[in-house]
Amino acid sequence: MLDTNLKAQLQAYLGKLQRPIRLIASLDESAGATEMKELLQEVAELSDLVSYDESGTDARKPSFVIARDGETTGVRFAAIPLGHEFTSLVLALLWTGGHPPKVEAAVIDQIKGLEGDFNFEMYMSLSCHNCPDVVQALTLMSILNPAVKATVIDGGLYQAEVDERQILAVPMVFLNGELFGSGRMLLEEIVAKLDVKSDEREAAKLSAKDPFDVLIVGGGPAGAAAAVYAARKGIRVGVAAERFGGQTNDTMAIENYISVLETDGPKFAAALEAQVRHYDVDIMNLQRADKIIPAAEAGGLVRVQMANGAVLQARSVILSTGARWRNVNVPGETEYKNKGVAYCPHCDGPLFKGKDVAVIGGGNSGVEAAIDLAGIVKHVTLVEFADALKADAVLVSKLKSLPNVTINVNAQTTEITGAGGKVNGMSFKDRVSGEVKHLALEGVFVQIGLVPNTEWLKGTVDLSRYGEIEIDAKGHTNVPGVFAAGDCTTVPYKQIVIAAGDGSKAALSAFDYLIRQPVVAAKVEEAVAA
Repeated sequence: MLDTNLKAQLQAYLGKLQRPIRLIASLDESAGATEMKELLQEVAELSDLVSYDESGTDARKPSFVIARDGETTGVRFAAIPLGHEFTSLVLALLWTGGHPPKVEAAVIDQIKGLEGDFNFEMYMSLSCHNCPDVVQALTLMSILNPAVKATVIDGGLYQAEVDERQILAVPMVFLNGELFGSGRMLLEEIVAKLDVKSDEREAAKLSAKDPFDVLIVGGGPAGAAAAVYAARKGIRVGVAAERFGGQTNDTMAIENYISVLETDGPKFAAALEAQVRHYDVDIMNLQRADKIIPAAEAGGLVRVQMANGAVLQARSVILSTGARWRNVNVPGETEYKNKGVAYCPHCDGPLFKGKDVAVIGGGNSGVEAAIDLAGIVKHVTLVEFADALKADAVLVSKLKSLPNVTINVNAQTTEITGAGGKVNGMSFKDRVSGEVKHLALEGVFVQIGLVPNTEWLKGTVDLSRYGEIEIDAKGHTNVPGVFAAGDCTTVPYKQIVIAAGDGSKAALSAFDYLIRQPVVAAKVEEAVAA
């Protein structure tokens, strides 16, 4: 099952085990059980510290537990963790075997201190690039704290269970039988939801920080580039990000970033963070900004108020809050979100295998989604408001060549319908004839562009009619000391490389602004005393 190269890599990793571990399988006569057995036996053969047996009695078959030697409980995989989840398997093996995780000590202590009974069931698909973060977070929590139990379930392997629970989006997590969350979640985010006092502690810690020379709000390509360029000037730099990496975390393939031939979004996001951390930038992740108070109103320093109540201060601020998927805003979209309405074809597409789905949007994202889904589902109907598809010609040509795709242009989506708690179709109006048509479907993928994350800035920073931050050629906003860069601004062509360039430009502009400000008397006194 594992090729020679993969076996060699895994054997090298298993050399880091510090104590014996067991692979305990619960098997049946299914084809999946045969594959699982083959995988586990191959893993066990690669290290004397790994043993395999079939003494498991779990109701979910096939599945297996990774347990410490002498124990029978641990993280459970009701899955054959290959594809995007192979790394999750390797980490589960290493962590169970005593290899320390690369997680801050404070977070580890927080996990170990959780009290209660936490039984997590996490549904994923092997093609989902957002799932590994959640899988690895729950895996680590179950290894560090006996009160936390985690079962990782491949929706493709347990289709009947997925149908019964009406799971139409991954990752999806249940805690003690109740829905806990869906979509990509970081370890710190999950722990914070369980530790009810964490927001209060985090707010106090952030508010106690000294003022920054440059505070960057947003951690996508623009924010990361701004942080690197500002930090290289030798000044105090902080980044407050709701999700470091921004939209790149949700991007499957990146093939147009100059000097990088090909990569995927999560890898790119991790590389951004690694480079920023190299310059000793203060990264404050999972922090959402709520309000900005200009220096003229806040006693000389710009103040940024966070959603958890914390207040950060800075001599200058760079806004790089990016954008998010635009909603189609029709009846049924909100009601059936994650119940047939989806936004990530790579993540959720496998859950619609053999079913009829629609894609709303005829730009590159929409056409690429339709092409991707056509290889998985029974039939794809693409619905585009304009009179022609706006995607690149090569993509349109590929789409038209597929036998299980229907294209509707001049089509205005009017409603997404459902029954029994999940999508059963959608309606659209022919903009030429006025006729309203209804499609019987089980999934609707919305791919109609982006909306800037700038609502919190209304009334303070000038915004365009599209909600974008208005900036000049150097990234200045209308507020002195406040700059902006990336997809949240009026700069055309929302691309990673453009956002990175604009982030660098904004950092240089912020530095130019800082060196032209009067020297504060207190700083002069400190320098003389030194």
